[in-house]
Amino acid sequence: SPAPSGGSEAHEVASVGAPYFVLLENSDSESEDHARARFEALLETAFEAGCVTDAVVAESLSQAHELWHIRESIPMAQAEEGLNIKHDISIPVSRIPAFCAETDALLAREIPGVRLVNFGHLGDGNLHYNVQAPAEGDAKAFLRDQEERVNALVYEQVAKYGGSFSAEHGIGGLKVGTLEKHKSPVALSMMRAIKQALDPRNILNPGRVLRA
Repeated sequence: SPAPSGGSEAHEVASVGAPYFVLLENSDSESEDHARARFEALLETAFEAGCVTDAVVAESLSQAHELWHIRESIPMAQAEEGLNIKHDISIPVSRIPAFCAETDALLAREIPGVRLVNFGHLGDGNLHYNVQAPAEGDAKAFLRDQEERVNALVYEQVAKYGGSFSAEHGIGGLKVGTLEKHKSPVALSMMRAIKQALDPRNILNPGRVLRA
C-alpha cells in the first residue's frame, strides 16, 4: 500500500500528470482503524490492477479537509479565469473516459487553444463539463460568439454516448428549449400530463421545465 501523506504533500498530488484524479471518502460502521485497513486493501488491489499510479491518504480530518478544498476550489478558480461555458451533464460511468477523450479532441480541433475543465461526481456519472476561452482570449467575446456552437457540439456528444444534457441542476427556465429539442415527444407528453395532474392552474414555478 502507498505511504500515507497529507498537509502540503496532499496538494502536490495535483501536479502529477495523471489523466484523472479521484477524491474518495470512506466511512465505516466499526472503527477508524477498520476503515483504514479496508481502504488500504482497496488501494493495494487498485495498484496491482494498474488502475492507480499514485495516492494520498489523509492522516487527520484537517488533511482530509485540505483534499476536499482542492476539489471545492475548482469553480472559484474558473471564475478567477473569467466567464466560461458551463455544462451540467451525465454520462454512463463506464463511458466517461471515451466521452471526455473524444469531446475534448473535437472542441480542441474546432476552437484552437480552448481550455477544458472537467470535474464532477464519479459515482452517478455527473460531469461539470466546462469550456474556457483560450488563455489570451477575450472571455466575454468567447461566451458571446461560441456558446451556441459549443453547446450544440457537447449536447450532440452527450446524446451519442447515451447521456443527459442536464443532471443535478435540472432544467429551470434556461433549458426549456433545450429539453424540447432533446427529449422524445413521448417523454414530453408524459411530463406535461404529470404537470397538468399536479398543477392544473400552472401556479407552481410557471415557465420552468415545460412551456405553459
